[in-house]
Amino acid sequence: MSDNLKRAAAERAAQLVTDGMRLGLGTGSTAAFFVAALGERVRGGLKVVGVPTSEATREQAQREGIPLSTLDETPDLDLTVDGADELDDDLRLIKGGGGALLREKIVASASQRMIVIADGSKRVAKLGRFPLPIEVVPFGLTATERAIVKLLDSLSMSGELRLRRAADGAPFVTDGGHFILDAHLERIDKPNVLASTLNNIPGVVEHGLFLGLATGAILATADGLVELGQL
Repeated sequence: MSDNLKRAAAERAAQLVTDGMRLGLGTGSTAAFFVAALGERVRGGLKVVGVPTSEATREQAQREGIPLSTLDETPDLDLTVDGADELDDDLRLIKGGGGALLREKIVASASQRMIVIADGSKRVAKLGRFPLPIEVVPFGLTATERAIVKLLDSLSMSGELRLRRAADGAPFVTDGGHFILDAHLERIDKPNVLASTLNNIPGVVEHGLFLGLATGAILATADGLVELGQL
């Protein structure tokens, strides 16, 4: 999908921002277009404060001149705009391809609304084609991995569990100092069951199933923008 379409989706989302809003700023290539569009509006006089979901987003927002806060200082947000690796027609998401899922979920949960901006190809009939990121603490990694495999087997879900690695071959480390296991499941028939049971495994910090958080979506397709849910 061309950057022009992603930019169009991001600019549409930026139009939803009004003076005085407290914003969650997402992470990823499409969210970066939103931060850029927001920065342009801020330089034009828009008054907002942003809470970034990653160090990369923080650095970009600072370059754009967007006033920033933390979730401790600003615990109630009006709107979060973020990308997604997959979404279905019920606005259930898989996120975490960029490794920022923990902070992204905390910020989204603190927001009254969450708008997803994404490439139209991310829309799926059933979640699971994109590997599900599971953020885990490094301590006891093998035990945690075995517990996840056992859980997946009990839910009749098969698929390889891979430790995400950085470009140098070392384990990928999140901003929170954790590792990520990517579950290659192909399809997730009961995302609500999987989400709740994954959270019960000691060592699992968070997972990339974002359920009941997104209120709307703006998808960039070859035929233009498609809007889902409530913007």
